[in-house]
Amino acid sequence: MKVLIMIVASVTLGWATRLEAGEPAAARGAETKATQGARPVDAQTAFYLMYKPARAWASDVLPLTLASGDAQNIKNEGGKFGKWTAVFASNARHEARIFTYTVGQGVVAGEEETWSGPTPDSRPFQIIEFAVNSDAAYRTAAKQAEGWLKSHPGKAPAFSLFNASRYPSPVWYIVWGTKTSGYGVLVSAMTGTVVKGK
Repeated sequence: MKVLIMIVASVTLGWATRLEAGEPAAARGAETKATQGARPVDAQTAFYLMYKPARAWASDVLPLTLASGDAQNIKNEGGKFGKWTAVFASNARHEARIFTYTVGQGVVAGEEETWSGPTPDSRPFQIIEFAVNSDAAYRTAAKQAEGWLKSHPGKAPAFSLFNASRYPSPVWYIVWGTKTSGYGVLVSAMTGTVVKGK
């Protein structure tokens, strides 16, 4: 399980790092003004804003992963975040591409990456399988982690949505703290029930 999560996280983080490295300094400087008074958004809101340009890029596009992130001057709360990053894949093009939505800035598309197809640990999923939003997943996970959170106050969660063959449908992985010393909960993105807790 830890290996799977590390693979998903490193793929998303690696592409996000390359995308952010190319962001102009002027755009970074304008971020503070653009986000003043702005609120975080749930995963489905950000996802559909990214899906439209992704579909324009490739008509057969399907999501691979979706991950939360931090945005300057935006306070994350209750499964809502200032930034969301999605990786979409196209079987016809044999490519994957990262799209990032940031509150106050909109959607930015990254460069295409070669994609060799699904693997047992990383499979595309249908949009209909993404039925449970991040705020609902947060409530379920927080209830599961209640005891740990009481003894570890102030720990912020991070979210990732992925699909692997060991699960019947895509799952949310919500982790407080770090993957090695925190608390993680898996929540089904179709049913909203806990799949496995640490």
